[in-house]
Amino acid sequence: MDPFSAMQTFRRVVDLGSFSAAASQAGVSHTVLSRQVKHLERHLGTQLLTRTTRRLHLTEAGALFYRHCVQILEQMQAMTLELSEHQQQPSGTLRLGVATAFGELELGRWLPDFIERHPLLQIELNCSDRFVDLLEEEIDVCLRVTDHLPDSSLVARRLASSEVLLVAAPRYVERHGMPTTPEELANHPLLGYSQLLHPQRLQLTGADGEQRGILMPRRLSANSPMALRAAAIGGLGIASFDRFIVHDALQDGRLVPVLENWKLPARSLYAVYPQSRYLAPKVRALLEYVQGYYAQPRW
Repeated sequence: MDPFSAMQTFRRVVDLGSFSAAASQAGVSHTVLSRQVKHLERHLGTQLLTRTTRRLHLTEAGALFYRHCVQILEQMQAMTLELSEHQQQPSGTLRLGVATAFGELELGRWLPDFIERHPLLQIELNCSDRFVDLLEEEIDVCLRVTDHLPDSSLVARRLASSEVLLVAAPRYVERHGMPTTPEELANHPLLGYSQLLHPQRLQLTGADGEQRGILMPRRLSANSPMALRAAAIGGLGIASFDRFIVHDALQDGRLVPVLENWKLPARSLYAVYPQSRYLAPKVRALLEYVQGYYAQPRW
């Protein structure tokens, strides 16, 4: 007796509720399936089904065996599919979700190389600063820089740390002076990201571990980090950004760091994706690539 074939038969009979329906679906006779189940019961030494003229009933042992059948057969199916997919080259459409600033500033650095390595892939980008529902919107992977991930059934793989720092334009510093203590920030206007719960409140930590909570007056708020970046470069005030957003502007002098000896809480770059018994080749390929790319500090 083939145990897997017998388990498949037993599950099919239970799921469809009768030998006749199961036999019709399998394309074999009622007698063949009935004999398989009887052999299975004899092999296990227990009755799995009680049969009446109208319907089938699971015995207590049958219900227990059915639960194990479902688990084993699904694991076998997942393993077979994973092994089959593992041999295949990543292909199809990869739906990638990113925040707008990350999409504008980071993807151009590595996405062309990733696509060149996987010519059968097509990329569909979803750029949004809200937390998207990956399952509802059919997103394969979301790359997100955040200090908080909501509880969910999604898998979150941490890729890198993202330093957060205060910056201002040289022209702003020339006109209004450079703050030298956290308390002096209260005399300067903040360019705040409106999506934050408390956009005007900053929590700073000194080199000796001392912490200061500062409330800054707000001059401008926006729901776009790129708009705030432009405002900061334009000299409208002081702003806090993930380093990757202002890295190039700091390098070329359009922005300068403020209170370098005081740190804001760092955030993390995550790859978030739906939980699954196996990863499709396209998802696995992206995760392996970004994991390797961000293994070395980039900002």
